[in-house]
Amino acid sequence: MKKIFPIFFVFLLLSCNNSIKWKNYDESSEIIESKNHSNKRLHFKLIQSKYEIKNNWFKNISKELNQFSEEKYNSLKPLILEKSIPEIQSNILNNSLTYENLVLFYLYRIKSIEFDKNQYLNSIISINNNIIKEAREKDKTKPKSIYSLHGIPVLLKDNINYDGLATTAGSFALNDNISSDAFVVDKLKTNGALILGKTNLSEWAYYFCNDCPSGYSAIGGQTLNPYGRKKIDSGGSSSGSGVAISANFSTVSLGSETSGSILSPSSANSIVGLKPTIGLVSRSGIVPISSTLDTSGPMTKSVIDTAIVLNAISGYDRNDPLSVTSNPIDIGSIINSSIVGKKFGVFKAFLEDSLYNNSIKKIEKLGGKIIEFDPPKINFNGFRKILDYDIKIDLPAYFSKNNIDFNNIEDIVKYNLLDSINRSPYGQEIFESIVESNIEYDEIDLIKKRIKSEAKKYFNTAIKKYELDVILSINNYHAAYAAGGYFPCLTVPMGYDKNGKPFGLTFISEPFSENKLLQIGYTFEKETKLRVIPFN
Repeated sequence: MKKIFPIFFVFLLLSCNNSIKWKNYDESSEIIESKNHSNKRLHFKLIQSKYEIKNNWFKNISKELNQFSEEKYNSLKPLILEKSIPEIQSNILNNSLTYENLVLFYLYRIKSIEFDKNQYLNSIISINNNIIKEAREKDKTKPKSIYSLHGIPVLLKDNINYDGLATTAGSFALNDNISSDAFVVDKLKTNGALILGKTNLSEWAYYFCNDCPSGYSAIGGQTLNPYGRKKIDSGGSSSGSGVAISANFSTVSLGSETSGSILSPSSANSIVGLKPTIGLVSRSGIVPISSTLDTSGPMTKSVIDTAIVLNAISGYDRNDPLSVTSNPIDIGSIINSSIVGKKFGVFKAFLEDSLYNNSIKKIEKLGGKIIEFDPPKINFNGFRKILDYDIKIDLPAYFSKNNIDFNNIEDIVKYNLLDSINRSPYGQEIFESIVESNIEYDEIDLIKKRIKSEAKKYFNTAIKKYELDVILSINNYHAAYAAGGYFPCLTVPMGYDKNGKPFGLTFISEPFSENKLLQIGYTFEKETKLRVIPFN
């Protein structure tokens, strides 16, 4: 398929000074226009957050930001924009760049774009106001390797606890939830990373309202896709993490996934996303949906960055009952990898998709062996019952552990009804149905066992028969099956349709095969280089 990209809008970067304040504007014409979109998920009831959170982002760092000029920003662009962690660390080591300037570059870019009513993306919820001071501390030492997270800014999906900022899950109900660091945040800090801030998300990780667009939250407003604001779905639920990384607001980010919430926004925003094997990355300190299926994972602009972040956040956590001790990712094996002789299972039903077909042809040219197959029919009935059952237990447990003044989901529903126009404009049907649900343990235990068995059958039938290394999917099309069977997934940009909408080629393999997925994904990325920056 011929690649036709939209005309990318040119950003006129504004001088960062105290006169720039966000003020909500009349968006009624934009709301009316959205109703004409063929995709109902892009029919908006609101776009801007009703809570005008942006003016708090730089409250205590405005002086440093004001001193950072547009001239300085432009001079740093070649050193930072679209650069991987190894490239940035190389610039640090040769004294072309400092961590302080790296952070200031991102802050300047965020403010210039997110404060412009014609360009904002609503990808950010909060900013760490100690970030500049912390970056200066990192500048006192150099990284030991170009594959180090030392001094690298990371954005967190706002369902991941960080004690410097509220963890809201996008809900006004958790606006004051300051909780101790999640295990993954401790791991990031131990590896030298800087927490830049929190990203917007589909509220309550997209398990809240039936008809709300992906990327909407009461706190953050409607996340918008940089490849087509209000025209292309941002993906969910890690919407802000996907958009912010694609827009170069940070080097890397963390998302979370229960079923598709990393894969979807990564594919939709032409970035790399990894849904790890459940247990490889701790879930403690993350607002839950399902202790059976939840995981956190990296969202980046390159496979090598994904490998570096995964290495940092993996590790055994005694507070997570599914946590495992794992072997570290072998960076050397990734950068020296090849797919010659590797066996790729491809879905016959997808062969008419031109982007998928083109990717298969490229893999064949690189020496990969292609095996076409049809998956077996399976019984996946009851998958959502797992989520309903788990969240009804897991969310109150999170509330209790983090000293939150709600006892259960019914309390959240009642709280939102006090001001539903602002707190739940799309309704809260999923939460309401969970309150009414009455699933017994014996029933759910049988469902969980069947779902896991059927999901394994779905992939393993072909993997075992043809001795496949990976199965190739598109975007998050098989996310539920992968979640049910604990299969890791890596999505890598595979191109754009005629309207400029991004798509990802998703590699799926057996549990705890992340190193192999990263090797194969790295080779595909290196040989295709299909990501195109949405704007400069």
